[in-house]
Amino acid sequence: MESKRQQKFAGVIQQDLAAIFQREVSSLLPNTMVTITKVRVTPDLAIARVFLSFFNNQNTSLALQTIKSHASEIRYKLGARIKDQVRIIPQLEFFVDDTSEYVERMDKIFEKISKEPRQPDTEE
Repeated sequence: MESKRQQKFAGVIQQDLAAIFQREVSSLLPNTMVTITKVRVTPDLAIARVFLSFFNNQNTSLALQTIKSHASEIRYKLGARIKDQVRIIPQLEFFVDDTSEYVERMDKIFEKISKEPRQPDTEE
């Protein structure tokens, strides 16, 4: 369970990273929209786990590797934005948020189930 402090800090990081990704990181992944779906921060606020969702991109693992290879640059830009609000700038760890893929997969399963003919309930 995250504390209020962690949640608030994660929100600040998510907001500022979203602006950074929107303006400056778009050059790393042309024609790809990157969304920061959630940020989780460790209790000591030293590590921020950032979950990303990629739209209009076929190879998410390559996109994630590109982001990870520029993590220090992204952290520097984040530090420039939040330096007056925090003591330390957290290390950034990036992960793919596959929630949308999971939802699509579940929708397909439910759709398949609903199309199957229903068998009559047998009472004994």
